[in-house]
Amino acid sequence: MERTAGKELALAPLQDWGEETEDGAVYSVSLRRQRSQRSTPERPGEGQTPIPATDTFLHYRTSKVRALRAARLERLVHELVSGDREQDPGFVPAFLATHRAFVPTARVLGFLLPPPPPPPPPPAGVDSKRTEGQDLNFSKNLRAVVSVLGSWLRNHPQDFRDPPDHQNLGNVRIFLGWAAPGGAEAREAEKLLEDFLKEAKGEQTEEEKRLAWSGPPRTAQTPGSEFAEDCVEEEGPSSEGPELLDFSVDDVAEQLTLMDVELFLRVRSCECLGSMWSQRDRPGAAGISPTVRATVAQFNTVTGCVLGSVLAAPGLAASQRAQRIEKWIRIAQRCRELRNFSSLRAILSALQSNPIYRLKRSWGAVSREPLSVFRKLSQIFSDEDNHLSSRAILSQEETTEEDDCPSGSLPSKLPPGPVPYLGTFLTDLVMLDTALPDTLKGNLINFEKRRKEWEILARIQQLQQRCQRYSLSPRPPILAALRAQRQLSEEQSYRVSRVIEPPAASCPSSPRIRRRISLTKRLSAKLSREKNSSPGGSPGDPSSPTSSVSPGSPPSSPRNREPPPPGSPPASPGPQSPSTKLTCQDKAPSVVQRALEKHNVPQPWARDYQLFQVLPGDRELLIPDSANVFYAMSPAAPGDFLLRRKEGTGHTLSASPT
Repeated sequence: MERTAGKELALAPLQDWGEETEDGAVYSVSLRRQRSQRSTPERPGEGQTPIPATDTFLHYRTSKVRALRAARLERLVHELVSGDREQDPGFVPAFLATHRAFVPTARVLGFLLPPPPPPPPPPAGVDSKRTEGQDLNFSKNLRAVVSVLGSWLRNHPQDFRDPPDHQNLGNVRIFLGWAAPGGAEAREAEKLLEDFLKEAKGEQTEEEKRLAWSGPPRTAQTPGSEFAEDCVEEEGPSSEGPELLDFSVDDVAEQLTLMDVELFLRVRSCECLGSMWSQRDRPGAAGISPTVRATVAQFNTVTGCVLGSVLAAPGLAASQRAQRIEKWIRIAQRCRELRNFSSLRAILSALQSNPIYRLKRSWGAVSREPLSVFRKLSQIFSDEDNHLSSRAILSQEETTEEDDCPSGSLPSKLPPGPVPYLGTFLTDLVMLDTALPDTLKGNLINFEKRRKEWEILARIQQLQQRCQRYSLSPRPPILAALRAQRQLSEEQSYRVSRVIEPPAASCPSSPRIRRRISLTKRLSAKLSREKNSSPGGSPGDPSSPTSSVSPGSPPSSPRNREPPPPGSPPASPGPQSPSTKLTCQDKAPSVVQRALEKHNVPQPWARDYQLFQVLPGDRELLIPDSANVFYAMSPAAPGDFLLRRKEGTGHTLSASPT
């Protein structure tokens, strides 16, 4: 039977094979198939005829590939120097990018830097060949250490920043002074020290500049003057000069992009790690992840500018306020064209916030075309399938960037950006840190977890390189207007919104946009009497035997004080249900128990209940007892939950009328 020449078998190029343990380290083993073309032997003699294509065939060579999965710190550092770069090219960059999550830089240098020789002359009678072999191994080890330090200094220079003495950098300079004198690595270390000293001298100037970007600090207000300030009409910003919306759409969008680019380029990838970013709210952690905090502050500043400009001057007519909404929609559209997804997300978040979203008369005056643009832009950040839409669009922007560049053209011809919404990466890293353990059996460092983190950090670094191609110039008047724009807190925004349009029925003119579900969801458990219950009751009916769990805000939130729409059933008397905060570490039994405890239900009965999430189309999702509720729930659903008794439980639950 003849076979078509050169036909390749449809086999995976890399196949998992298992694990190996060597000297206390765990390696993942895979088999790699590499193709090599081979032909029939040539005939001897001078006059050789060309070999026909039918005589050629494909030859595959299978090689064993090992990747370090878990080991102790000493072995990981040893792998930096003696590891096979061809078999495991991602080990060194993954270690250097993530090591701060499990070990300080000083300790790594303690294992990595060998002491200076000095090599004495070999004594008489010692085998000279043996001494030469030792010197050769020592020189080879030194070259490997110097190579690692060079990559470390170039790609992660801030790891060596330890003011005022920069002791770690000093130790590296001493080592490179005798191991590689005059080399590129030694020059890099000297230059880095000079840069650190310059930063120390200009630290006060940089701090003033950072405060200027973030806007003026807000002063405390007395309760009596707070509402008066909320209701000021027609005054606008306190400083003289044009308002932010007085400038053109292109100018505002470009300045927002310029600020986002500068802050994104300063982000240190190690500060995005879940183990570091998740500690930001703990006492004494104000200095953690400063570069990431700066991007978050800028995001909040843009959101505050939108709220302040739209809600300013409560006496404006609905058509005038609609013009401000339309202009912010056009600015958001221009940010999309500039591939700035950070400010785009901030503007959309503000327009979708309740203080603006509820202004039915203002939205009713918005033209059809801007409203259609707003809906399309909002679909970018839909929360369905773990924000699949925004992820796909960002990947498409990166792919388009490479496809648009013809072969042989310079990298500078590629379009700049995109500037990502950093919150997506932070969420992924926090979830990854929560889901995977730091150590495995035998107190081994789980380096497989660090590889997965490095995949995300590497993408952030690639985006930072692409953002360096932006060429935007600062416009001081626009930056001054941005800083002078009045900022409103969440409570102030809602009070002003209620002054503009008093509470009424739900807005039929507001655009129907699926609301985002925040990382921290609040579950409000509502238990009803089960005595005299009707079999066909609905989950929300007091006569239903099913307990209801639904997300909500604390009772003090002004959003819960809106009157119901006309024609809706009257609300049940009594205070609102207490809320239970859901974190990314809660499993179903603990959530059920806390919800029942708030209603004075005996704790032993918690094991008799199951947690269900209500899905569209009258469907329900059972949350298993062993599941993490935060990750098991469907993000596409509104977030309503039910507590239902398990089958076979015979007791009857009764709750207080309140």
